[in-house]
Amino acid sequence: MPKIAKSRSAFVNVRVAPDTKAEVERIFAELGLSTSEAVNLFLRQVILHRGLPFDVRLPNEETLTALREDVSQLPGYDAAARLLDDALNEAD
Repeated sequence: MPKIAKSRSAFVNVRVAPDTKAEVERIFAELGLSTSEAVNLFLRQVILHRGLPFDVRLPNEETLTALREDVSQLPGYDAAARLLDDALNEAD
């Protein structure tokens, strides 16, 4: 039986918003990474950690309170507070 040559890479197709793609590509470029290299880095970290390489959870009430207090100390509080409130309200 003849050996079948294995491909050196596989394709992963992901749909993202165009503005998200543009922003992450800008950030990856600053880091000296292509999008493919960054995705490969992420996937290798998933293997290494045997799961996501970061916590994925909703903040508890204590964390939400601390975030609101910290934001109130920032210059331009009104804009930052509105941004935080919007982000937290989306999580509800």
